[in-house]
Amino acid sequence: METKNILITGATGTVGIEVLKQFATSVDKYNITAFDIKTKQSVKKLSQFKNKIKIVFGDISNINDVKKISKNKDFVIHLAAIIPPLADEKPELAYEINTQGTKNIVKQLEQNSPDTFFLYSSSISVYGDRLSNPNITINDPLNPSKGDEYAVTKIEAENIITSSNLNWSIFRLCAIMGGHKISKLMFHQPLETFLEIATPEDTARAFVNAIDYKPQLNKKIFNLSGGEKCRIIYKDFLEKSFEIYGLGKLDFPVKAFAEKNFHCGYYTDGNELEDILHFRNDTLNSYFEKEKTKITTFQIVITSLLKKFIKKRLLKKSEPYFAFKTNNKNMIKQFFNYT
Repeated sequence: METKNILITGATGTVGIEVLKQFATSVDKYNITAFDIKTKQSVKKLSQFKNKIKIVFGDISNINDVKKISKNKDFVIHLAAIIPPLADEKPELAYEINTQGTKNIVKQLEQNSPDTFFLYSSSISVYGDRLSNPNITINDPLNPSKGDEYAVTKIEAENIITSSNLNWSIFRLCAIMGGHKISKLMFHQPLETFLEIATPEDTARAFVNAIDYKPQLNKKIFNLSGGEKCRIIYKDFLEKSFEIYGLGKLDFPVKAFAEKNFHCGYYTDGNELEDILHFRNDTLNSYFEKEKTKITTFQIVITSLLKKFIKKRLLKKSEPYFAFKTNNKNMIKQFFNYT
């Protein structure tokens, strides 16, 4: 059987590193090239694979770096992206990487690997605020929330891909939980949000399995999610997470969390991709069990003792609360249901 040449961009991200772990067990079938920006962290993460894959460091917004990785590729899993909150804070950078970077790699592949199959990681954020209508399908309009620069770049990248000469498939990922740091986005999401998650392991498995299902996926867009066993209300998700980490109750003051203008919901057509790729292993229960293994009893005790201080520090990250306390009219309009 002919060995397939596979390129993975954004290889050290939350999903990318899981993709590498799964491919690393089949190096006899695949020639893997991992591409990412060079940092101390990315060098360290990729070092575990150095004898199994080819590692190329570079910047996807640099056309010369992209040329180096675009030749003789059978499959490309394009995960490289600037994600929120940085994407919203630096929209020019987000455009440079997420949109222009995607254009760079698509154009180079069209020239150097025209028969490649291009798999793209998009986002549920492209659907915008779905609090009033949380059941989402692939045919729903794309309507990013105000200020969601990340979603805008994802839509632009999708348009570049769908209008290209490549064979492609796009997976719009639901909320991928596992490996992310707490940020101010925690407070951007309304507590009443209908939340469907997927783990990095299951998400990676979808991309890995997709290699063998090109005819069923080609020129199609899918919603990728964990399924009905991965659905929960955001408030309940946070309460369970706080309990696991020893933070106690979710007792933040009124207006700490936004009331609108975020994203997430339930993918009612998510089974379509699962029926093809059979990538789901995790549930909410298994996700929370994995989270428990990431923290020691000692850490839980210390966190419990410091929980009031920690939550006070977390509250300082809340832009909705800041808007409410300072009576910032523009921000209030963005986060709350009154002016």
